[in-house]
Amino acid sequence: MLVQEYGLYQPRYNFMSSDVYKERLTTIRNQQKQMIKQDIAASGNTDWTVNNNKAKGRKMVNDMKKLLLRAFNSECDETIGKVKYNNIETSVRKIVKSAEQIQKLGTIMSVYINQSYIDLKIVELYLAFEYQQKKQQEKEEQRELRAQQREEAKLKKEIEEKRKKIKKEQTHYQQALKNLLSQIKEHGETEDLIAKKAELETELSNIDKSIKDIDYREANQKAGYVYVISNVGSFGENIYKIGMTRRLEPQDRVDKLGDASVPFKFDVHAMIFSDNAPALEAALHRAFEDRKLNMVNTRREFFYVTLDEIKQVVKENFDKTVEFIDFPDAEQYRTSLKMREQLLA
Repeated sequence: MLVQEYGLYQPRYNFMSSDVYKERLTTIRNQQKQMIKQDIAASGNTDWTVNNNKAKGRKMVNDMKKLLLRAFNSECDETIGKVKYNNIETSVRKIVKSAEQIQKLGTIMSVYINQSYIDLKIVELYLAFEYQQKKQQEKEEQRELRAQQREEAKLKKEIEEKRKKIKKEQTHYQQALKNLLSQIKEHGETEDLIAKKAELETELSNIDKSIKDIDYREANQKAGYVYVISNVGSFGENIYKIGMTRRLEPQDRVDKLGDASVPFKFDVHAMIFSDNAPALEAALHRAFEDRKLNMVNTRREFFYVTLDEIKQVVKENFDKTVEFIDFPDAEQYRTSLKMREQLLA
């Protein structure tokens, strides 16, 4: 059974960019034009005569060649313009069949389209299809890149805002401690002042830790959260999205995913902070490679797995304790089911 029967296509060229495909298409089409210009795209019996006139006979043969080529080119243009992933081999057969049928019109004068010209049309078909595929791939890559850039911009803004907030708190507590030390110097150490001093020093210590955490997150490009989320109302049971975000507030990323494009919000089953989040995410994706819902686009991170299977892979690739939420809340979905039951009762 052919691979194409499954709706799959094995690329013939695998050029690195759509620009290369475009250049090659231009080259192939120019070759076709040159063949027509050099009168080698089609052949015919040049000894044909009309009323014993060889010149008229040659003109008739040439007119027939032009007619066949025009008809064939028109058929090919239509076929190439409509080529898709699910009709690529059918389109090749259509070009071959078109050539066979059109050439029958020139049988009497032995006029036919040269095989090398037909082959160029088939090459053009494959190139045109792969050009479309490459452009779509590049479009998706650019969309992914823009989304990544937006995430990075949001992370940068979060870091700036959090650092500003913490610095403000630090200044506040430093001033409070300074004032308290002045009171102690003036009035001596009382139990209340000592307790207050310890409290302020603890706050400043926590602030120092927060500043170090922010500095670390800013410097370490791999630190982030790997999330495991589901949307029972939208996708059903045992469908999980496994992704990662570098955001300081990872829930913001999850909330963004549950926007107007899906009817219900996502439920979080695990939010795992890792010093190397991309590595953990990649390990999970590799483990469930054959369970992807979208086998074509690797950036679609939905998998048909059980939560226990996810837990096992996390355990094998992450050395810290992770808290999982087994049962999704799915509040709006479950409420919607009850409301529908009441309406139908």
